[in-house]
Amino acid sequence: MTITLPTTLNRSRDLVEPALRAAITRLDENSRGVAAYHLGWVDADGAPAAGGGKAVRPALALLSARAVGAAPEVAVPGAVAVELVHNFSLLHDDLMDRDAQRRHRKTVWAVWGPSTAILVGDAMLSLAYQVLADAGDDASVAAASMLGTATQGLIAGQVEDLAFERRSTVTVEECVAMAAGKTGALLGCSAAIGAVLAGAPAPTVASLQHFGEQLGLAFQLVDDLLGIWGEPAVTGKPVGSDLRARKKSLPIAFALESGTPAGGQLGRWLAAGGPDTDESVQRAADLVEAAGGRAWAQQEAQRRLELAAGALDLADLDPAGRDELVALGRFIVSRDS
Repeated sequence: MTITLPTTLNRSRDLVEPALRAAITRLDENSRGVAAYHLGWVDADGAPAAGGGKAVRPALALLSARAVGAAPEVAVPGAVAVELVHNFSLLHDDLMDRDAQRRHRKTVWAVWGPSTAILVGDAMLSLAYQVLADAGDDASVAAASMLGTATQGLIAGQVEDLAFERRSTVTVEECVAMAAGKTGALLGCSAAIGAVLAGAPAPTVASLQHFGEQLGLAFQLVDDLLGIWGEPAVTGKPVGSDLRARKKSLPIAFALESGTPAGGQLGRWLAAGGPDTDESVQRAADLVEAAGGRAWAQQEAQRRLELAAGALDLADLDPAGRDELVALGRFIVSRDS
């Protein structure tokens, strides 16, 4: 079977977006407009716009239902819920990181202020659980419980990420644990919530969740690579954005822990603080690469993808659904934005 991406993502978006739009209409008028802007549906003046993210998490939710032999429509409430939780986290992350741009336009806090970003994020989080509660059956209760655990893991990971900013050194092991919460928890939930809503047995759900958790670590590794070497025209963020922010991302943590001269120089550059020129940021990126951070992150992303695919071998899954899950994972690891 040949699988073309992002066709899979487009098919998922076509199925999920109407339900997501319907959910957003339940917010108050002000929050509704800001959420629509954040999701790329309108511009800052409320005029229709074409935009938005890749919607990887909703696609995983639909594919997890298909993988256990259910119709993807069964997973739509779960797909909407995980996308709402993801966007709640983005609204808050942009504010905490003081990122003024996302997807080539201003972030919500940069347009309407920090308070609005916090409140609209909170509104989207609560809406996620309302969407699941509407089904009113045992499967939706189990799905909401799984989503709640994942959300707690996501928040715990973000707390650790912020704590790292106050430390001069962070180990690779600590960074991996942080990423497992910040990114892996919600992707794990996304890759299993459709199966939960379809009534799949617990061992099958566990295999799908493990797939998503490992995929989440691969996703974060690629995200961290793009945070240093991504093209601004593609990522929508400045050159070397993670270095400018002095983030202890995975490639940077590896470089600092490498014991190499380049790693030592990088540590001194990070400790010195700004002001940063494009040339100094490029030099820092070169140091990360010389210390092995770039090559390690690339290899580790591939290793995590292999572990994710291996987790699916432990479950009795529909072959076509399994293939689409693995193909989506490969797309994530090879993406450039």
